[in-house]
Amino acid sequence: MENHKEVEEKLGVVFSDKTLLEKSFIHRSYINENRDRDVENNERLEFLGDAVLELIVSDHLYQEFPDRSEGELTAIRSAAVRTESLAEQSRDLGIGMYLLMSRGEEDSGGKDKDFLLANLFEAVLGAIYLDKGYEEAKTFVSRTVLSKIPVIIKEGSFVDPKTKVQEIIQSKFKETPTYEVIKEIGPDHDKHFTVTLKTASRKFTDGEGPSKQKAEEDAARKALDILK
Repeated sequence: MENHKEVEEKLGVVFSDKTLLEKSFIHRSYINENRDRDVENNERLEFLGDAVLELIVSDHLYQEFPDRSEGELTAIRSAAVRTESLAEQSRDLGIGMYLLMSRGEEDSGGKDKDFLLANLFEAVLGAIYLDKGYEEAKTFVSRTVLSKIPVIIKEGSFVDPKTKVQEIIQSKFKETPTYEVIKEIGPDHDKHFTVTLKTASRKFTDGEGPSKQKAEEDAARKALDILK
């Protein structure tokens, strides 16, 4: 990576160990085309960042909303850290352009794929945690993820979209929606699913995601927009 300072300015964090910053931007596919280089992909950092993010968001919600139930807190957290939300954080920060990946992955639009941008956000957070510690990681999450929680609560977007769309479809059309996987691509470690949301008499929309569950949620959210 030749743009350490530029990336650090976007993140609002100056790294002591620049290799951690670099590693957080390396997608697995990049390794496949650069086997002569001694580099590691960002998946371990993503794993760590995911855990750090869940702790920070959970602690914040527990402290800030003492009157909300465990179920509500879980739903709000899920909305704040879902793939689409984290991808939007990476876009807001403007860091997707620095992702290192294979030429094929990049040509297929990899630098703007939701699941890759979400993974990037978590990997960067993992790197911040290792390099600067918990408090700096918490400050970073406060500026990004936590700042969006008031909007999530105001709009009610934390309500499970699958439950909500089922209630509307059953009320409006007297039918029960189902989800069908119509496409599954990628290796086991990097799957991508496309599902369609339909009833016995009509098809509503398709959804995509790195898991069947995420793809179904994406389809449900899109269907809600159509129904509204």
